[in-house]
Amino acid sequence: MTSAGLSDPSGEILETNRAHTPARVLFFVEGNTDIRFVTGLSQICSLTMAVPAGPYVQSGLKERLEAGGVQVHVDEIRGGRLRFQLASLIYLLRRARDFELILCQEVLRGALNCTLVGKVTHTPVVTYMGISPLEYFHCRRERRQIGFFKAWAGESLIQFLMAFNGRLATKCLTMGSYLRDVSLRYCPRTEVGLYYGVDTKIYRPVDETTRVALRRKHDLPAGKFIIFLSSRISHEKDPETVLLAAAEARRQGLDAVVINLSGGYQEFLDLGQRLFGGAAAEWVLGRPPAHPMTDLPEYYQAADCLAQGSLAEGLGLSPMEALASGTPAVCSDVGGLKHLREYAHLTPRRDPEAMCRALLWIASNRDQARAQALAGRDYILRNWDCDKAFSDLKAVLDQVVRKAPK
Repeated sequence: MTSAGLSDPSGEILETNRAHTPARVLFFVEGNTDIRFVTGLSQICSLTMAVPAGPYVQSGLKERLEAGGVQVHVDEIRGGRLRFQLASLIYLLRRARDFELILCQEVLRGALNCTLVGKVTHTPVVTYMGISPLEYFHCRRERRQIGFFKAWAGESLIQFLMAFNGRLATKCLTMGSYLRDVSLRYCPRTEVGLYYGVDTKIYRPVDETTRVALRRKHDLPAGKFIIFLSSRISHEKDPETVLLAAAEARRQGLDAVVINLSGGYQEFLDLGQRLFGGAAAEWVLGRPPAHPMTDLPEYYQAADCLAQGSLAEGLGLSPMEALASGTPAVCSDVGGLKHLREYAHLTPRRDPEAMCRALLWIASNRDQARAQALAGRDYILRNWDCDKAFSDLKAVLDQVVRKAPK
């Protein structure tokens, strides 16, 4: 009897070896990225990252990767926006053939270099959309950060880049079904991806005794109703509505504090000062970002609820992490947050009165609010667990590599 593997050493054995050899992947990062995604990605492929040198160090990612012993080779590309664009193009032309696939962090400027070089070198390129670029850019105009001409020019450029990259990309992955529908207008080869999902082993519910202990550990006020705003402070977020809602809840008797953990926490504190003067120091708190794989879950567990105000939102991982921790969530009813409608309290966009009512309901109905959050945890376990996220991603990357011309 002849072994199937030995019958065609140039065919079947080669394919078997490929199936068991991790794909050589270049992860191209234009700005910042999350250590959870890099860590998980490093476990499903042979990973190299190309990153802008400044943000790589300033964001703390370099230090976290080195401390965590993540198996990844990192190429740092220096220079500001224009210099980085040119330098990364040269880098990609020189290195693209060393990899079986290029995974690009986004779908705009960085993706332009990746898709162009991918076409020239016949290297598959997978783009990853984590935000709706046009919607996020519109928020700058809504906040009057840019004028009419800059808004028109920016929107035109974004639409061109999304269409161009969508045509050349081998595949586009998006964080959830909302962004999939956005991407399909530009790239018909779009599929849902789960990014790094939620690690439900560390983002998990705790009992009351543990919650009190975590407040002591992180020097959080005891006996207060803690509202956790975990997201960054940027143009597409709406911390104003969260603060106004909390202020009204305080006026109605809820002893609430709001805490933000992010790189922009000082902006959050300044916003509180502008809105409420010196009194804000009593209940508007801010701290630098916590490590998402160690300290951050404990802040969710210690909080009474999460509040996320948004002008636009692609998915909303922070509310998902809160629900996985058994912590009730109040969010703006926009974009990708709508998939949490059954599990979180969704309030109209820029409506502090409605958000205040949701906060007061959670404070007055803690058992029901907790039960709703735990139902959300079950939803996360079924659909967004990190193991599923990286298993699905590996299947997509392996499929792209198998179908690529050898």
